[in-house]
Amino acid sequence: MTPAPEHLVIAPILIPFFAGALMLLYGDDRQRKARLILSFGSAIALLLVALGLLGRASQSPAAEGGAMGFYLLGDWASPFGIVLVLDRLSAMMLLLLAVLALPALTYSLAGWQRQGTHFHALFQFLLMGLNGAFLTGDLFNLFVFFEVLLAASYGLLLHGSGAFRVGAGLHYIAVNLTASLMFLIGVSLIYGVTGTLNMAHLAGLIPTLSEADRPLLHAGAAILALAFLVKAGMWPLSFWLPTAYSAGAPPVAAIFAVMTKVGVYAVLRLSMLMFGPGAGPSLGVGAEVLIAGGMLTMLFGLLGVLGTQALGRMAGHLVLVSSGTVLAVIGFTLAGGGNAMLAGGLYYLVASTLASSALFLLIEPLSREDGDIAAMLALTADAYGIADPLEDEDAATGLAIPGSLATLAVGFGGCLLVLAGMPPLAGFVGKLAILSGLLSGGGLSVPQDWAWTFLALLLLSGLATLIGLVRVGVQVFWTSDLAAQKIWALEVGPPAALLLLAAAMTVRSEDVLGYMDATSRALHSPPVYTTGVSLAPRVTDGAEATE
Repeated sequence: MTPAPEHLVIAPILIPFFAGALMLLYGDDRQRKARLILSFGSAIALLLVALGLLGRASQSPAAEGGAMGFYLLGDWASPFGIVLVLDRLSAMMLLLLAVLALPALTYSLAGWQRQGTHFHALFQFLLMGLNGAFLTGDLFNLFVFFEVLLAASYGLLLHGSGAFRVGAGLHYIAVNLTASLMFLIGVSLIYGVTGTLNMAHLAGLIPTLSEADRPLLHAGAAILALAFLVKAGMWPLSFWLPTAYSAGAPPVAAIFAVMTKVGVYAVLRLSMLMFGPGAGPSLGVGAEVLIAGGMLTMLFGLLGVLGTQALGRMAGHLVLVSSGTVLAVIGFTLAGGGNAMLAGGLYYLVASTLASSALFLLIEPLSREDGDIAAMLALTADAYGIADPLEDEDAATGLAIPGSLATLAVGFGGCLLVLAGMPPLAGFVGKLAILSGLLSGGGLSVPQDWAWTFLALLLLSGLATLIGLVRVGVQVFWTSDLAAQKIWALEVGPPAALLLLAAAMTVRSEDVLGYMDATSRALHSPPVYTTGVSLAPRVTDGAEATE
């Protein structure tokens, strides 16, 4: 009997889509509670669905961890129709996004959601685009979901007021529109050569391409990669990121921490399918570019951390350090780095994203003494004709936390330990796993000096993070009157939850690394993906088999 279709696979797209569409019907500010109920209901449902999908991806008996689920939209067989694909990597990214969404939404209750009527609707459409990008199995729909998430991110980044935010938002829009153009050009070249945009079908065709067509395919892939690397923030395409991320409201910046990883995810997915094992003459194409670009991004990020005293820009540069590290790991993997290094890179990706998101949520409480945030919120409240969020304590913020200085110090210290890779938290475990895989992998197709340079940069980036954040900590906790400020439970709870998850990753590091190792092995076996997609069952086939 043919198995039933995996209807749960499409839920991460449909849930935020319908929630966001319904919120557009509640345009009156007096209907804020209805939007809150829909928004949090959607976020909780996404978390439960992501946990279910992760469990399903983990428990399937497919070889080498290649557990997969499929959903054929319109019941069209692959490669002719649109297919959604669930495997360990996509399930991991779905859960990471769901885990970040709930704390960001909770934090927005501390006044930030009142900056505009459509904050929650835009947030849901952003979740829809991100989930779709993680699940789609073809390049055209990857472009569609990229545009959905980008359109929502434009609105979220511009949500509020102030010349700095508007300027950074317009810059962000211009850069991403250019990246979208490159995306279309790259997709067009690939389709012109292969006649398909289905990722699995494309991976199967690449080894059989003629030598005359192969350079055009590589050119199309390079242009397509530029679009992904803009989103991933690889140097020199990363000049926009620190300014844009520091300009966003804290809950927006917190969810943007995973948006950079969408570009990383796309690079990893397509590079392992198109240029990984079994790619024939195209094996390892782009590995040197990813290694060099990743290391330069790490260097740019660590210099940015040392060169700024503004915590918002520093957090943006720390996102670049994280992104550059994982991009370099992907490059070494393509160059023969082995399973262990990629498993460590995936572990580090999750840990650094959790800590970066928590740090973005801590920026406003740590800088409240400056009064900039309060002035901005007051201006926004006046423009929308609502009460000042900072004054409406009962409606906007809830309970004040006693010992605010100590509470913030603990949270800030946790972010520092994870991002700097200091023991005992998850950042240290991730970096140790990366270094262990690098030193024990062998068989690299790039000079060994590259590996030692990456090792040095990994250690230097941790040292730069430690110096930069300690310097900010000294300024905030020793030379300010932050203890006199009120810190609210809704501002402390979300980053605390993210840091607790990072701590849980440390405690259960063996299990988490085991999952990442199985994910890495699946990525190193493209036939598991391609065969699974090509044999994905149609509903009508299942009905006929049942009869």
